[in-house]
Amino acid sequence: MTFDWLKRYMPRGLYGRAALILVLPVITLQLVVSIVFIQRHFEDVTRQLSAETARAVSTILQDVPPDPGLAGSLLLTVVPVTEADLPARDQRRWFDLTGITVARTLRAALPGLERVMLPDDRDALLFLRQDETLYRIELSRRRLSPTNAHQLFVNMLVFGGLMTVIAFLYLRNQLRPITRLARAAEAFGRGRIVPYTPGGAVEVRAAGNAFIDMRARIERQIEQRTLMLSGVSHDLRTPLTRLRLGLSLLDDADREPLERDVEDMQRLIDAFLDFARGDVQAGEAEAVDPVALVEGIVADAQRAGQAVTLAEAEGVGTVTLRPAAMRRAVENLIGNAVRYGETCTVSVRVTPKSLRIRVEDDGPGIPAERRDEALRPFTRLDPSRNQDRGTGVGLGLAIAADIARAHGGMLRLGRSDAMGGLRADIVIAR
Repeated sequence: MTFDWLKRYMPRGLYGRAALILVLPVITLQLVVSIVFIQRHFEDVTRQLSAETARAVSTILQDVPPDPGLAGSLLLTVVPVTEADLPARDQRRWFDLTGITVARTLRAALPGLERVMLPDDRDALLFLRQDETLYRIELSRRRLSPTNAHQLFVNMLVFGGLMTVIAFLYLRNQLRPITRLARAAEAFGRGRIVPYTPGGAVEVRAAGNAFIDMRARIERQIEQRTLMLSGVSHDLRTPLTRLRLGLSLLDDADREPLERDVEDMQRLIDAFLDFARGDVQAGEAEAVDPVALVEGIVADAQRAGQAVTLAEAEGVGTVTLRPAAMRRAVENLIGNAVRYGETCTVSVRVTPKSLRIRVEDDGPGIPAERRDEALRPFTRLDPSRNQDRGTGVGLGLAIAADIARAHGGMLRLGRSDAMGGLRADIVIAR
């Protein structure tokens, strides 16, 4: 037996589930105690008191006329009345649950009982017909049922609610370190460092300290990689410079092909260093209008002579982005699109929950089974992308995917329905 159908109705947040764990047992306990107490205590006591009162009334009405002294000794007042004094129906307040048991018990014990009037918690009136005479019997409500029965439920509700609120406040203090840890981890996943100090229970502190250690190790690794690659960059540029100087002494016919090879090596090294340095995560995140950003990128591409058009710009608002990194990602997608296709279209859509930047081209596209492979660094898919159209080193899509992940989003590849080529979507949650 599974409870998958129940998951749709359960709260998804930690506070909502904690509140449900607290409130549900309290309400269940109160309902069970209330039902058991009403059925097994109040009803039993009410039946006993009502039956005893019915016997006292029967004893008084055995004498005709009733003996006032005997009625007084039994704390009852018996008065003959006319038919005009008979109420039209029984009287009972809607929340007087014990009144139901009182009326049922008295009618079973007193055959001539006409009306049972229970106007309040102090008084009770019975209208009973005996030997063609109608009597009004006045007595205290305490003779029929326990008093202040509602106080139990009031106390249960008040103190149950009070203790639930206190418990929830305490539990919120215990859950707050978990939410702070989640926010710090989410921010680090988006490339931001937010202040975080472990707190809460021992287990939560251990998880927080583990996260801080992990974050520090990753930062050290990135720093060490950057220092290493800076040294590699310096060491490689020196022999390339010597090669250029040596090639300048050759004849033009021999020099030009070799210089192109050196330029390709230089471009490959620069692209690799930019990617491995983590430059895609450089810069501080800020609130950016994505529509204006994409419009600026498309305008720059058009001025550079690229066949790029802005097909759609939908939605308004700002999104927290690193504008330089996002510009580089979109420019890489546009560069790939115009390299392998004739034309390219760009669209941007901003919704309350997400940002989507789409780049489509009319090129050969990428087969579905090789799209994951295309996102890997230095991957060149000769069967799907015509490499004669450009001299890329296979980092355009990898850098764009890295930038999307740094913003907490993803790069999705597909087939363009409108243009027939590749469709690349950068999707980022707001």
